[in-house]
Amino acid sequence: MEENIEPVKLTKYSHGAGCGCKISPAVLQEILKTDNPQPYNGNLLVGNSSNDDAAAYDLGNGMALISTTDFFMPIVDDAFDFGRIAAANAISDVYAMGGKPIMAIAILGWPVNKLPAAVAARVLEGGRAVCNQVGIPLAGGHSIDTPEPIFGLAVNGLCDIANLKRNNTAREGDLLFITKPIGVGALSTAQKRGFLKPEHLELLIKQLTTLNSLGEQLGKIAGVNAMTDVTGFGLGGHLVEMAEGSGLTAELNFSKLPLIEGLKEYLAFKTIPDGTNRNWNAYGSKISFGEGVDVTDAYSIMPDPQTNGGLLIAVNPGAVNEVIELFKAHGLEGFTAPVGMMIAKQEKVVLVKL
Repeated sequence: MEENIEPVKLTKYSHGAGCGCKISPAVLQEILKTDNPQPYNGNLLVGNSSNDDAAAYDLGNGMALISTTDFFMPIVDDAFDFGRIAAANAISDVYAMGGKPIMAIAILGWPVNKLPAAVAARVLEGGRAVCNQVGIPLAGGHSIDTPEPIFGLAVNGLCDIANLKRNNTAREGDLLFITKPIGVGALSTAQKRGFLKPEHLELLIKQLTTLNSLGEQLGKIAGVNAMTDVTGFGLGGHLVEMAEGSGLTAELNFSKLPLIEGLKEYLAFKTIPDGTNRNWNAYGSKISFGEGVDVTDAYSIMPDPQTNGGLLIAVNPGAVNEVIELFKAHGLEGFTAPVGMMIAKQEKVVLVKL
């Protein structure tokens, strides 16, 4: 018989929520800066030289090994759901590179003097459930005693090198698509503050646990020129990374962005994660706004930190129909309209239009 566990509100034990606890892009760049670069390795296809979702290594047989790690503090109160969300978020990095996950290792930090071990077991069960859904083993891991609960995965995947997708290879004229609505940072902050409506909690958990498995199939479409998943730096941050890395400017149609239900309601109450401001301070100077754009809304929405966010995809116009058909086959009929375009490099990295 399963042990009865006293309900615990996990978000009370964390100062950040999900990918909202990521270090800001500006601080991260300072941390990663080094005068001692690693020796050249010709087999390393994707590494620290770009801000991509995962590392990729040439195995010498036409295949690439994709390797990533992702972990964070609780974004929801339920332990099992927290485990599912953290696992889906980590696995998404492999899908964002066009890969197929093959194995995961767990990362667990637990305040053993504050929270029962049985709650940690439920977190692991949630992670195991998502790995089972994907069809990969949760093959081991490592745990330590920490002041706040932390969970995530290190994930390995495989991909034909020809199908490997990067976030810095967009081309001028590519159309931009996104596969999930924006706004989970604000909704998770509302839950942490205790006033998220039950119907919006259900939507939040559904989005946070939905796998981006579509990425594996998108990897096989040659006209998908660049791909990434939208996570802690927000849509604005990942657009900046894609445009800067590609030597282009991203033109975003703000009115076309899909927003999670209830977002405007919570923003009206200033339910804004701390990560939103950190993100905007890091890259806001690289973004300009056209006539008619509600700048107040844009400041709150574009840097909103996403957890297990949707795929952001740059698609050659000639491949758009193939991508749309794939979207429809995965129940993404509501995301078939492009939200922007990659254009020749301008003074600003991202131009936001109505």
